[in-house]
Amino acid sequence: MNNPTDIHPASDAQARWKMIYLARRNPALAAGDFAQAWREHSALGRQCRNVQDKVLGVTQCARLLTHAPAGASAEYDGVNLLHLRDRQAASDIWSDPETLAIMRPDEPRVFDRYVRDFTLLAREQVLREGAGGDALLLGFLRRLPRVAPADFAHALAQAGLAWPQASRVVLNTVAPQRPPGYDFDAIVEWWFDDTGALRAALGTGDLQRALPLPMTVVCDPAAAVFMATGVSHRRP
Repeated sequence: MNNPTDIHPASDAQARWKMIYLARRNPALAAGDFAQAWREHSALGRQCRNVQDKVLGVTQCARLLTHAPAGASAEYDGVNLLHLRDRQAASDIWSDPETLAIMRPDEPRVFDRYVRDFTLLAREQVLREGAGGDALLLGFLRRLPRVAPADFAHALAQAGLAWPQASRVVLNTVAPQRPPGYDFDAIVEWWFDDTGALRAALGTGDLQRALPLPMTVVCDPAAAVFMATGVSHRRP
């Protein structure tokens, strides 16, 4: 297991970059139909050669509709993690002709707005190596203004390892360019073997009350969003 105090973010050239989006479904879709509609949308990417080149991996995580931990958000419907070839890919993909012609017209069928309007770019820092599993708790977090960015990152690196049952833990530092309404500074991923393991680790109490102290003193609690999800699609 990595010691978070020994972890130093890689340079931009060495870093692993992701596009992470926090999605709401088209209100015309029932909550139970969202994951299938999302998979159908993702399949269109096979027709986009540049997407295949720029996006190395996709993990779609749909919100748990039953037995979600108390305090987990029901305001959003899913989170997508897209591992990128490099940082430049995050800019190129929005102007790619195939993407604009094939995928963008289908976005309003699945989501409540265009994907670009709820997508964040982030640099990945793995705090605990391990297999991802099929269940994922995510914390979308905003730094309190009085907390220095370095202190914020250090506290999250410590707090991220609070649940030993999590098989993999990742801290994502969000780039400054953010769409309106998505002003988060960091996204933490806690991976579990399955949804049963996630629920067992978090217990029956309120999720935000169970957060480790270092996280509670550096994050704005009013702005935090916690998503309890199950993996609904991944490639490769």
